[in-house]
Amino acid sequence: MDSSSSEVRIISKCFVKPKTIPQKWKEPYHFSPTDHIMLSIHYIQKGLLFLKPSFSESVKPKEFMETLLQKLKDSLAIALVHFYPLAGRLSTLKTDNSRSHSVFVDCNNSPGARFIHAESDLSVSDILGSTYVPLVVQSLFDHHKALNRDGYTMSLLSIKVTELVDGVFIGLSMNHSLGDGSSFWQFFNSLSEIFNSQEETIGNNNNNNNNALLCLKNPPIIREATGPMYSLPFSEPNESLSQSEPPVLKERMFHFSSETVRSLKSKANQECGTTMISSFQALTALIWRSITRARKLPNDQETTCRFAAGNRSRMNPPLPTNQFGVYISLVKTTTKIGNLLENEFGWIALKLHQAVTEHTGEKISYEIDQMLKSPLPLQAYRLSNLNIVHMGSSPRFNKYGSEFGMGKAVAVRSGYGGKYDGKVSAYPGRQGGASIDLEVCLLPEFMEALESDQEFMSLVSSST
Repeated sequence: MDSSSSEVRIISKCFVKPKTIPQKWKEPYHFSPTDHIMLSIHYIQKGLLFLKPSFSESVKPKEFMETLLQKLKDSLAIALVHFYPLAGRLSTLKTDNSRSHSVFVDCNNSPGARFIHAESDLSVSDILGSTYVPLVVQSLFDHHKALNRDGYTMSLLSIKVTELVDGVFIGLSMNHSLGDGSSFWQFFNSLSEIFNSQEETIGNNNNNNNNALLCLKNPPIIREATGPMYSLPFSEPNESLSQSEPPVLKERMFHFSSETVRSLKSKANQECGTTMISSFQALTALIWRSITRARKLPNDQETTCRFAAGNRSRMNPPLPTNQFGVYISLVKTTTKIGNLLENEFGWIALKLHQAVTEHTGEKISYEIDQMLKSPLPLQAYRLSNLNIVHMGSSPRFNKYGSEFGMGKAVAVRSGYGGKYDGKVSAYPGRQGGASIDLEVCLLPEFMEALESDQEFMSLVSSST
């Protein structure tokens, strides 16, 4: 990491607070039970890669970057009015029980969200032209290797804008205890909406225009900050969490065209005599079996596939889609490796579909209730494990909808956070439709075996 980080030079750093201080800013924003669980994992780190526009004689590259950076800072200040907890810091309310603590966000004693300007001699092709995602991509994000519980001393949100030779990378790092992937991309899209609204009000600084910028098409719903308050018997949050250095992984983007995704869905449903299996469940079945085959483990061992399912629509009553926070839980299914490799494709997809179907609001509420009764120590909440394939993120998130005066992003990339052998992240394909990109992280020997799997590779499109 040291050698790659030297390729990205920090030019400036600052903190940004909300443009206007909301009333709720003064109140503690208390964590929910699921927020507490997230403290032991990494920040969400996702970013967009853009090509620089062609410059005319009247607009110089330096002026372009100065304008871009200022508009991003101004947009961030406005976005934080709506997403005010992201401008705070974590704090702890101790209870009568010395081993029980309740975490909350304190906005009063915080300098705000962090904003970083960096530059690099890298080009867009250096990032996109490599078979594997270059390690230097991790340097395009702030809060490298940070856990969410580091939010006591680190900003809960950081934006790092890196100027490349022919492009710009905008990397966001957000504390995962405050929001899930849905909330993360809602913030990114809102930042873009505010940025582009400034075009319409350029040259006018009156209050009416400022008020116009404060209006979002899909504003977040922030739950009441003052309650209910949950106190869980976690270890002192600022105690050291042991982190073993993970092995070096190979990370590669695999693209699946709309036609391939539709074909996989059709095959899975046809083999099972149903129409209920989704495109994502079919693609997940493919990657689960392919990675398991690449690992060459004994048939009598078990393998588990899991993914973070959104809970908003499953609750009773359902929560609004723009409800800000952590509303996800793990859905998983386990089987013997022999069963996974010997049964037909549709059998695997149907197992995944059944796991999703059984993930009801009642089950979610029961799991939260059980956790409150007998929660695990903080260090026990780990995501990585042997023989796991974990599907993260979602192709449903509007990742290419965020634009910042440079047209549509040419790629989505992620940072160090939350990666281990068997971690797969799903992104929408850039060309839209039903196309999907999978970001696959594997040990080098497993990646080599996956790339030698003709059944899998025949379904991968050359376009990335």
